[in-house]
Amino acid sequence: MLFTESLKKNYQFRFVYNKGKSIANRYLVMYVVKNNLDINRIGYSVSKKVGNSVVRSRVTRLLRESYRLTEDRLSCGYDIVVIARSAMKEASFAEADGSLKHLLKKHKLLKEI
Repeated sequence: MLFTESLKKNYQFRFVYNKGKSIANRYLVMYVVKNNLDINRIGYSVSKKVGNSVVRSRVTRLLRESYRLTEDRLSCGYDIVVIARSAMKEASFAEADGSLKHLLKKHKLLKEI
């Protein structure tokens, strides 16, 4: 991930939840807040409600890959938290990719080329 670091600490996630703006669709909820840096920081949250560890890992991999493929078209300077909903366990890569791009467009982070 060229322009992106991971959110790892609980206080980082809490800050984004408390200060960020959220938009949701069928598969995902996305919180976004400006971070005043020239990089993006992203964190993924996949609850046990989504499924067992195999399913949760698959969902996380789908989201990471989808983000990796669109990261060069994103505006910089944001903290992003992506939360997977339980419907995500049956989603294909195309559905996960479309869902993530939809939320990025709604937050006005995705630049059209």
